[in-house]
Amino acid sequence: MGLTRDEESNTYVTDNNSKLSFLRYNSPFVQIILIGLVCFCCPGMFNALSGMGGGGQVDPTVANNSLTALYTAFAIFGILGGAIYNILGPHITLIAGCSTYVLYSGSFLYYNHYHHQAFAIIAGGLLGVGAGLLWAAQGAIITSYPPANKKGFMCFMSLGVLLSLAILPPSKVVRDDGTKCTHILYSNVGAEALEILKLFFDWKMLLIVPAAWSSNFFYTYQFNHVNGSLFNLRTRGLNNVLYWGAQMVGSIGIGYIMDYSFKSRRKRGFLGICVVAVVWSCIWGGGLANQLRYTSSDITEKLDFKASGSDYAGPFLLYFGFGLLDAMFQSMVYWVIGALADDSEILSRYSGFYKGIQSAGAAVAWQVDTHKVAPMSQLIVNWVLTTVSYPLLLILVLLAVKEDNRAEEEPA
Repeated sequence: MGLTRDEESNTYVTDNNSKLSFLRYNSPFVQIILIGLVCFCCPGMFNALSGMGGGGQVDPTVANNSLTALYTAFAIFGILGGAIYNILGPHITLIAGCSTYVLYSGSFLYYNHYHHQAFAIIAGGLLGVGAGLLWAAQGAIITSYPPANKKGFMCFMSLGVLLSLAILPPSKVVRDDGTKCTHILYSNVGAEALEILKLFFDWKMLLIVPAAWSSNFFYTYQFNHVNGSLFNLRTRGLNNVLYWGAQMVGSIGIGYIMDYSFKSRRKRGFLGICVVAVVWSCIWGGGLANQLRYTSSDITEKLDFKASGSDYAGPFLLYFGFGLLDAMFQSMVYWVIGALADDSEILSRYSGFYKGIQSAGAAVAWQVDTHKVAPMSQLIVNWVLTTVSYPLLLILVLLAVKEDNRAEEEPA
């Protein structure tokens, strides 16, 4: 069954006007499953390592310094990542990005044997470059491929590098209704440099800055001062599994709300943002209650999931809630970004800008912790930063998201 082009609508349709199967290799569904597997194998394993609190080390200083180098580089290459993706395409961008995750994990194995942190810091910086490439590609794929209404550490990471070869360029991906995800094959350096510069003067991107800055800022507090401070090593490992499991629940729940709750696209956006804001306040309220019970110097015995009995339940539920909330927040922001445009080229830049600002915030957060800022102060800053972002996102949905599912793609 072939595709023909409708010159008036600039779309591609099947010869007999029937819908295409969603299980095709070049369908958005299959391609998004593949990018999900890539992210599970690389960023997923990285998250498992960093979520242990201090990278699983007794002293979190090395992990904090390595993560500072990582997110400093990520802040730059996150913003540039969309442009690089538009020039190189998905294969080279994803392979280059995924490869750095393997090196980063290896640096911690090296540190465990030799206790030299220089390699871990250098590997962190290189991972920042690679992560900027990978997440820009991932953001472009998950926000542009679907239709508008559906938007062992090192071994797994190595598998992620190979899986990236299965990702198709956006020009070859065809939605079920016959439309292509983009009409532009590749860009060039001059054009991308100009488009990246424009992002810093785009009112839509400026409204996203507080959400982007805060969206990884809270990891330092959650990983080091909840999971890392309160639990022993084996319990931290269990908590981590359930933290990322909670993210699956959170992303599915908020995804349903923002895709299916109303026919109106704007109403779905308003409802999703409000739901996340309410859940956010409840969970961080629980975090405040938990933090008021102790300071770092008060902790003499770590909680164990077997030995601590009911004392384990409350802090565990809080950490589980943080995982739930993280996925809801990230999914909500990606939905908003995806609603601003339909084309992969534009969305790769938007996603790269989001990841770059996000990483700049994370770099600051890890250094804040290295300088021994009190956990209570970190908690308050996290709560305030994200609370500021909600009304700005509501304004963005009101002004920039169209009801007819056609995004506003003209320059600001």
